[in-house]
Amino acid sequence: MMNFDEHGIEDLHLMRQIHIGRLLQQVYRQFNQQAIAMLQERGHQGLTLAHIQLLSHLDVEGNRITVLAERAGITKQSMGQLVTDLEDQRYIERKADPSDRRASLVFFTDRGWEFLQHAYAVWREIEADYQSILGEAEMRQLRASLAKLSVHFKGIRTS
Repeated sequence: MMNFDEHGIEDLHLMRQIHIGRLLQQVYRQFNQQAIAMLQERGHQGLTLAHIQLLSHLDVEGNRITVLAERAGITKQSMGQLVTDLEDQRYIERKADPSDRRASLVFFTDRGWEFLQHAYAVWREIEADYQSILGEAEMRQLRASLAKLSVHFKGIRTS
């Protein structure tokens, strides 16, 4: 176990507050909280972050629940519950998979398409806020840096 003197403890506290993982997590959390609040203002009550993430993983052509679960990094059972929740709220619907009648595909409903349009507008508004804070060049650099990190670490397992 490491021993920290008084100066080392201060450094440890500072490091815990400003390391990049924590900063990314804070911005991610703030982005999501702002997006959920803005979507609620547009009539999308009752959606949680988990619901919104499911909707973000759903292809416009539809997907099987197993694909959605894999993309979200959760179990098929957990994804099934989220799908049921969103079906109850009329954002998505299940239809038989024509290639395998035992399976079903999940699709957006009209309400789901409306959500997508609102989510796109919210995303644009939040990014415009970020750009007003950072400036155009810094925002472009942030996007490029995050994309570069995402591609680099894409193949690394996190579980």
